[in-house]
Amino acid sequence: MIKLKSQQCIQLTGDTPALNESEISGFLQLLEPKWQLNEEEQMISHTYMFKNYYQTIAFVNIVAQIAHQQDHHPDIFINYNCCTVIYSTHSVGGLSVNDFICAAKINNAQIL
Repeated sequence: MIKLKSQQCIQLTGDTPALNESEISGFLQLLEPKWQLNEEEQMISHTYMFKNYYQTIAFVNIVAQIAHQQDHHPDIFINYNCCTVIYSTHSVGGLSVNDFICAAKINNAQIL
């Protein structure tokens, strides 16, 4: 089994194709907790819930650190006790393995 959380994001070129439906399905099965795939199959998202604002912001800082280390940046939406993280790879026009690597790292690092 592929351990996504131990992988590192790879540099993608304009020639790199987006993942196909089968690849996306396989990678989604490796994520726990599960992430949602949008209808167009071009982005994945997950909403994390917290007890308070402090925990939410602490989590956002972890996500920012992962994004910086991997040089792959999500869209982040923050509320008082929840944070939604959305990944898509703009350079390939859909999803790449980098999206799933970062999602796995975030799942592994979340604050309880």
